[in-house]
Amino acid sequence: MNYQFDWNLVLTGQYGQWILDGVKVTLQISAVSIGFTLILGTIIAVMRMSKFKPFEWFSFAFVEFFRNTPLLIQIFFWYFGSYAILPDSWNTWLYDHDFEFAAGVISLTFYTSAFIAEEIRAGINSIPKNQLEASRATGLSFMQAYRFVILPQAFRIIIPPLISQSLNLIKNSSLVMTIGVMDLTYMARQVESYTFHGFEAFTVATLIYLVISLIVSFSINMYNKHYLIQIKY
Repeated sequence: MNYQFDWNLVLTGQYGQWILDGVKVTLQISAVSIGFTLILGTIIAVMRMSKFKPFEWFSFAFVEFFRNTPLLIQIFFWYFGSYAILPDSWNTWLYDHDFEFAAGVISLTFYTSAFIAEEIRAGINSIPKNQLEASRATGLSFMQAYRFVILPQAFRIIIPPLISQSLNLIKNSSLVMTIGVMDLTYMARQVESYTFHGFEAFTVATLIYLVISLIVSFSINMYNKHYLIQIKY
């Protein structure tokens, strides 16, 4: 075997900086997407739990559609087809402000929020139903009861699966390199193209994803050990 390993080539200098830049973009797009995902997932879950049939049907269709279609197809849809469904002013703004990044965020948000909504709905269902009834009896509206009583308890219970979904989102973010987002996977591919040291480049990228995953997994275990065991009904 004539292949010469050169780890310093991809860990230092310009190529090492490319890897660091890719990590920053991966963390940025993941953080933004997770924030929007929690908001949208909560809205969809509450709509699913409401007694208003149009909301219930819409949330059901949303979850089933985005959860059962490939993420890569959704990324391509928002990147290549958004101009057909979004207003011209929105498209113009997106093209002026890193459209690739925005398309990646939208895709990851809609895809992951379908899973998050089901996790939140499961958490809501685990709360005794008499708490909602008691909240309404005190004069709180449906939305106020969910905001101040139900959701805070539900989120505490579902922290572990929420972290797992966030971890999945971080790993799924590697697919946005297909539309030109210069994340960690994209930069590893660039290093490979310039140096022909693909083994080193993708090994480093793999280890970085592994470190992120282990940190998140450690957080889940610590939460389960110190907090989740205290929850009793």
